[in-house]
Amino acid sequence: MGATAGAVWGRAEQQDFRSRVRGTLLGVAVGDAFGAPVDGLDLDGIREEHGAEGITDLAPAYGRRGAVTHLTQLSLFSVDGLIRAQVRRDTGAWHPPTDLHRAYRRWAATQRDWGPDLRRKDDGWLAHEEWLYVRRDAPRALLLGLGDETMGTPEAPKNPGERGPEAAARSAPFGLLVGWEPQLVVQLAVECAAQTHGHPTGYLAAGAYAVIVHGLARGESLDAAVQRGLALLAARPGHQPVTEALQHALGAVRQGLPTPARVTELMGEGTAEGLVAASVYCALVGEDVRHGLRLAVNHDGPSAATGALTGGLLGALHGETALPPAWLAELEGRATLLELADDFAMEMTQGPALHGPAGSSPAWLTRYPRA
Repeated sequence: MGATAGAVWGRAEQQDFRSRVRGTLLGVAVGDAFGAPVDGLDLDGIREEHGAEGITDLAPAYGRRGAVTHLTQLSLFSVDGLIRAQVRRDTGAWHPPTDLHRAYRRWAATQRDWGPDLRRKDDGWLAHEEWLYVRRDAPRALLLGLGDETMGTPEAPKNPGERGPEAAARSAPFGLLVGWEPQLVVQLAVECAAQTHGHPTGYLAAGAYAVIVHGLARGESLDAAVQRGLALLAARPGHQPVTEALQHALGAVRQGLPTPARVTELMGEGTAEGLVAASVYCALVGEDVRHGLRLAVNHDGPSAATGALTGGLLGALHGETALPPAWLAELEGRATLLELADDFAMEMTQGPALHGPAGSSPAWLTRYPRA
């Protein structure tokens, strides 16, 4: 695995990076929360419940407006695992997929336990957030893949037939490793996706999505980021379904005004490559963030996952201030999302000041233990 570059961050660069980190995590969560109330409904069902235009505002799910699903929960633990990997690097241990697997296992514990176990000091602060101990329809593949200590790898993946979008939808944080080379971002996302989604389509779609976010976080256009992703995937066995879906999305942009039927067609069978392609399309053709997210959830396919994937792209592209403020105001877990986003940005830009040769912050190592 590669490492973050030792570039000197100026104040303006740090502020822009933090805005994109916040935008990405909040975007994933807002898209997830927007799609959650209509997840599992076809377009006719959505219109029957919400009117001819479909769902246009946050609506109740899981007993409240702004509720997120397992997709946001796992994205948070992706960030936690990445920070822990950076902190553990001081010990000479450097294998980020292992740190991510431990983080995902901490998430799996939230799906079994009644609440945080404060005796487990090595859990760090995120696993002690009580609101995360709610079950939000996590599919069996996630619970099985993370149900024991054996870590799936691309060579020996968990759930080798699993092509769902869940691994891709938790992969936006890998794209925020802006100091890494793009091919290493793809590799990390692929290795971590194989821990639960072992079909090549499932884990290569996660790699593609992560490296597209990476391009956006570095200031590239969405089209340029997708082209880079296509070039990097082309060398990997089994890439064709993913690259063809992305090329289809780029071509669809030139085929007239966007419609729910076109989004549904891009999704295909609702597997990872189709949802990543549909999210790219919605982010490309959306007039603004709200419009892009409306396209992403009003169709015949899985609305929460497509909303989360699209929100991550739009947040990375435009930063936090482009997201609908009224939706953020109602978003479940917003304080935790912001806190974690700011911790990630601080770790990536100022890590040596928090745990380095010149000394360590005890508070930081309590939040992100080296164990």
